Amino acid sequence: MTECSYICVIGTPERIIRCVPTPRLKLADPYDLSAGKYLKDIRQHLGMALREVQEASEVLAKQENNEDLYISAARLDQIENEASAPGNHKLLSLSAIYGIDYLELLSKYGVRPDSVHHYRRVLQQKRTHPVSRDLCNVETTLTLPMKLDPRFRWEATQFVNRMVAVWGEIPASLLTNFNPRQHILGFVGLEDNTMYPLLRPGAFILVDGEKRKVIDREWANEHERPIYFIELRVGYRCAWCQVTDGMLTLVPHPLSGVHVETFNFPDDAEIVGQVVGIAMRLVPSEPSSEQ
Repeated sequence: MTECSYICVIGTPERIIRCVPTPRLKLADPYDLSAGKYLKDIRQHLGMALREVQEASEVLAKQENNEDLYISAARLDQIENEASAPGNHKLLSLSAIYGIDYLELLSKYGVRPDSVHHYRRVLQQKRTHPVSRDLCNVETTLTLPMKLDPRFRWEATQFVNRMVAVWGEIPASLLTNFNPRQHILGFVGLEDNTMYPLLRPGAFILVDGEKRKVIDREWANEHERPIYFIELRVGYRCAWCQVTDGMLTLVPHPLSGVHVETFNFPDDAEIVGQVVGIAMRLVPSEPSSEQ
């Protein structure tokens, strides 16, 4: 006997409750199916006709007052049997009706949100801006050293790659959970020389959003003076800061060639946080030889 489960749909008073015994899904690997065939198999396993999906989407469209959520039976048949991708709202409807994770459904059409972290390196953006570090897929991994050579000395500067005995992959989401303060990740634009050479264009910065008060005192050297990440009406900037009589002054590094700027504070400028970590190249990256 085939093992079964029950899928129950509880409707409004005008719609009946129906429970459909369905065999546990025994689909081929969804990633081996076309997106349309995958959706069709899901619908058939749920025991739903094209017209039923149309009626369910109509309920959502009326609830949200958004006709883009509506999927006609003819359109669904086209999505299932032709190389036709539905729009975002229709995918959202199908996600709700079939009980499929929305991001999982997007992946069937080749959209993988975590790819944006790779695309940022490809695009080489010119403006300074904050960067999302959220991960949408728990299977996204990072390659890290899992075991170091016994000769590795923490107190010495050395070439780490040659001292790694075992490399391995761990879920990237695990690393994001290590930081209870929810730091903000930022990117210094390729045309932003405000803090050069302390912060080179193209650097990634870690910003502590809890450290937003400008500390003003005499500093022993430039490395001790805090750098802040500032949101302006026209973008973002990294700079040293001074606050005087309701005005925020952005002080660039003296070797940068950038002029001092002053803004009404906090109306025209907001301090996002203090830069507490930096990852940057000391030598410009060479253009890729790949075509």
